Amino acid sequence: MITKRHLKPVGRQRISWWLIVHKGLEVKPPLRSHLALIPRTGTNPNTANNFEIRGPITYENSNQTTPLSRVPRWKRGLDLAFIGITLPLSLPLLALVACWIRLISRGPALLRQERVGRGGRLFVLYKFRSMRPHSDRDRHESYVQQLINEDKPMIKLDLLCDSELIPGGRWLRASGLDELPQLLNVARGEMSLVGPRPCLPGEHVFFSPHQRERFTVLPGITGIWQAYGKNLASFIEMNIMDLHYVRHASPQLDLQIMVRTPAALVRQLLLAFQHKFTSRLSTALRAIDPLTESGDPPQRHRKFQ
Repeated sequence: MITKRHLKPVGRQRISWWLIVHKGLEVKPPLRSHLALIPRTGTNPNTANNFEIRGPITYENSNQTTPLSRVPRWKRGLDLAFIGITLPLSLPLLALVACWIRLISRGPALLRQERVGRGGRLFVLYKFRSMRPHSDRDRHESYVQQLINEDKPMIKLDLLCDSELIPGGRWLRASGLDELPQLLNVARGEMSLVGPRPCLPGEHVFFSPHQRERFTVLPGITGIWQAYGKNLASFIEMNIMDLHYVRHASPQLDLQIMVRTPAALVRQLLLAFQHKFTSRLSTALRAIDPLTESGDPPQRHRKFQ
């Protein structure tokens, strides 16, 4: 029987999405079993009784392929309506952020990246550049691979004070402003407002055949993982969230995720501020007392001995 003591909340807040692992269960790759706690529609997410348990969900090597899902008309209509309504606000904001990046950093303001889209097809994703020119991309890939192998929360490098970021790049990413140019991808039909995040081609190998069901739908600017578990959920938990969206996509779910996204961005900004404050505090303490870096207790002055 699964009781409250067996549940592990993701994060400190009482969010409406909990991913749990049965107490005492030890799982190792390539076989991983997770239990997912899914909130029931129209219920209070702060009450444990209003969840239903799905699972165990097992990921293992298989040769099964999943056919592409058709893009629903309601989804395309919702995407275009949102772009049209927010255009008077998004255009000046796009121009302002682009000018700011050009003023503080050499190089183009817009970054073009190849990403894996619907059906595994590659497309060019647009985003504002938040890294210094010619930064080390291999470092990011090795960091992601380490998080996946160790089954740790997918905390982005920019929250850990990445030295490759341009001035203010951490706040640009934490606020989600760097993703604004992807509205162009949405208008072109390569992405949607809501859906699984598109991965880099080098990260595609990390997904098992079962997990690649996420590539049967359009990738999104935001999604369940971004709204409920970003920087908190592990790679496997992120895929459980994305697969739940793929199988239960609806206008109601899309609107719910879009409404929850601003609150998630605020939490991300607060987390970025916390990491920045902690980093500066540690630097100041080391400058005051260099011995604190080595862990040795400071020596008392001879006068007081």
